Amino acid sequence: MFFVFDGVDGAGKSTQLERFSNWLTESGHEVVVCKDPGSTPLGERLRELLLNSKDLPIHMRTEMMMFTTARTQLVEQVIRPAIESGKVVVLDRYVFSTVVYQGYAGELDPQAIWDVNQFATDGMMPDATFLLDIPVEVAMQRLGDNLDRMESRGEAYFMKVRDGFLAIAKEHPTVHVIDANRDIDTIESSIREVAKNAIDAIQ
Repeated sequence: MFFVFDGVDGAGKSTQLERFSNWLTESGHEVVVCKDPGSTPLGERLRELLLNSKDLPIHMRTEMMMFTTARTQLVEQVIRPAIESGKVVVLDRYVFSTVVYQGYAGELDPQAIWDVNQFATDGMMPDATFLLDIPVEVAMQRLGDNLDRMESRGEAYFMKVRDGFLAIAKEHPTVHVIDANRDIDTIESSIREVAKNAIDAIQ
């Protein structure tokens, strides 16, 4: 099984991903938790450039390719071997993030990004994506002032990000919109319900 957490920055992905992974482990699954970009030596180096090099000029198409390159390495080095060995992969961000951040909210063609990523991942897609949705103004308040390179793009940019994610959710039945503007326990329950249905569907 392969699960992804996605959404605008500040939606609470890290908290819910940790809770979800612990629940899977307690339920008897062997869980591999990773982040995109990251979780491989190459991915971590690219992550540092992408998120923390605020003064380094990076064209939007270059940025997209860097995210995608890190993703290819993650799939081949971590995700695919884990799934083939019967483990459950839980991932922080994946293909839809790049389609949205560099496509819907950026200057690139979302379909072109999707096509590139289908090749880059060899079609490896999650069984379910939890799209944690929250009003942008709430997300910005949560982020505060210590922002990375991507988070520094401002409210107007993140309005496009949110709209892009919601548009994708309408097109892909494996993307489940989770109202993240609720208490933590209620959000967790919604995620577990989706996961149980996905697990039951393949058993």
